[in-house]
Amino acid sequence: MSVDAAREVIRRCRLLAACSDEPEFTTRTFLSDSMRKVHGMMGVWMTAAGMDVRVDPAGNLRGVYAGAARDARRLLVGSHLDTVPHAGAFDGVLGVVIGLSLVEALHGRRLPYSIEVIGFSDEEGVRFGVPFIGSRALVGELDASLLAVQDADDVSVAQAIRNFKLDPSRMADARADANPLGYLEFHIEQGPLLASADCPLAVVDRINGRTAADVTFVGTAGHAGTTPMTSRRDAIAGAAEWIACVEALARGAKGLVATNGRIDAEPGAANVIAGRCRVTLDVRHADDSIRTAAVQRLRLAAEEISARRRLQVEWSPRLDQPAAAMDPQLVAVLARALEASGAPKTVMSSGAGHDAMVLAPYMPAAMLFIRTPGGISHHPDESVDERDVAFALATGTNFLNELAASIGV
Repeated sequence: MSVDAAREVIRRCRLLAACSDEPEFTTRTFLSDSMRKVHGMMGVWMTAAGMDVRVDPAGNLRGVYAGAARDARRLLVGSHLDTVPHAGAFDGVLGVVIGLSLVEALHGRRLPYSIEVIGFSDEEGVRFGVPFIGSRALVGELDASLLAVQDADDVSVAQAIRNFKLDPSRMADARADANPLGYLEFHIEQGPLLASADCPLAVVDRINGRTAADVTFVGTAGHAGTTPMTSRRDAIAGAAEWIACVEALARGAKGLVATNGRIDAEPGAANVIAGRCRVTLDVRHADDSIRTAAVQRLRLAAEEISARRRLQVEWSPRLDQPAAAMDPQLVAVLARALEASGAPKTVMSSGAGHDAMVLAPYMPAAMLFIRTPGGISHHPDESVDERDVAFALATGTNFLNELAASIGV
């Protein structure tokens, strides 16, 4: 694949970045108006490449490039189309556009399998606080309880789907075809490791497990000037002590990362002691037993701090996603494809969660990381190098060809 093809991929990603919920930034949440614009642009490109295009009941954009036989099995290639607030132009979207580019490079040639390029409607979980809505639908995990989850405006997932002119009662139509060949995801690394090693790409062999929860400390609001320190039941003070425990625990355990990314205090006035403080918790590790034990220790610490400070604590689980190993056979094919592209063979695990970890228990899955210059991601300065994208396109083409050769026409 040429640098010109890579340049076109980057150009398209930047065009899609202009489809945003905010005029000055790239922010695109589950089934917002800006997502409809992305579907329109991608749909035009997919149709021109010879793909049959539809939007499934979960809002996933899906384009199928038919194989040589009518009953050909499918290789799924995709990533997500939603973003975090004030995002860059490449997280998620790059993988979808690369999938499209690989189909375009076939120039009408039919393989012994079909290719389905998927743009998932939600991976980040920004709007509803629950990630992977799109890929969960693909494997039948978008159930009634998840459809009932509400956003900040009290709009449920089901209602958001209806507002997008889709039918949540037909969610079975979002399921992947039976017996797929597998799933391949291209994604920026979102970290500094490849940049530090001066490597353009890496094959992902494993995605770390993740626990997410909301932890709420409840005390008593009071006047900041008249309430003695000894009489206070300060929810923010309790949360702050616990946050320090979270950082200390993570620093003391190799490979463990733990984050408190958001704090919401009530009533939220400078001269009022907080009566309630909600803190988000995100814990990740490659070993599920280590992650689970760490979460349990943090829960006990929250309870101990609350009891000592005469507070109450509420623990609300949001996600418990096991670590996911990528399929060894597809990983081997992808590693050979990477070497054939001329890039050095590099294998690494992923600290970030991706749609591939949702699909991996249901079908063979593989993932290719693309270097993120400076390790900058989830930020407007996020970027990719066109030479790295060219390596990724070449690797993808080699992967498709080896897979085709292994099946035969």
